[in-house]
Amino acid sequence: MSVKDYRELNVYKLAFESAVRVYELSKSFPPEEKYSLTDQIRRSSRAVCANLAEAWRKRRYPNSFVAKLSDADAEAAESSVWLDFALRFKFVEPELHTELTNHYNHICSQLSVMMSQPEKWAPRNSSTRKP
Repeated sequence: MSVKDYRELNVYKLAFESAVRVYELSKSFPPEEKYSLTDQIRRSSRAVCANLAEAWRKRRYPNSFVAKLSDADAEAAESSVWLDFALRFKFVEPELHTELTNHYNHICSQLSVMMSQPEKWAPRNSSTRKP
C-alpha cells in the first residue's frame, strides 16, 4: 500500500506520539521554566511533526523535500537536548528520558533514510488523471 497522507507515515506517528508525551511531561515542569525549557521542548517536539507535514506537501521537489526533512531532523535533535536538560534538572525520570530519547533517535534515523531516497517518496505522475 502506498502512503497517501503524511499521517500514515510511521515516522510521523512516532513524532506525534512523542510530542504528546513531551507535552504531558512538561506540564509538571516548575513554573519558572515556563518561558524557557517548557516552551522550547514543546515547540521543538511539535515542529518535528509540522516539518514532516510540510515536507510531504513538497515531495515532488526533491531539494525542498529534503530541506524540510532536514529541518524535522534538527528539531528532533533539539528535542533530545531539551530532554537532557530536563533529566539533569530532575524534571524527568531516567526511564522516560531514555524512552523519549530513543524515540527521537529512531525518528532521526527514519528521516535520514527518507532524505537519502527522496525519489521514493515523490508522487506518481498524475498527468493521466482527469480533473
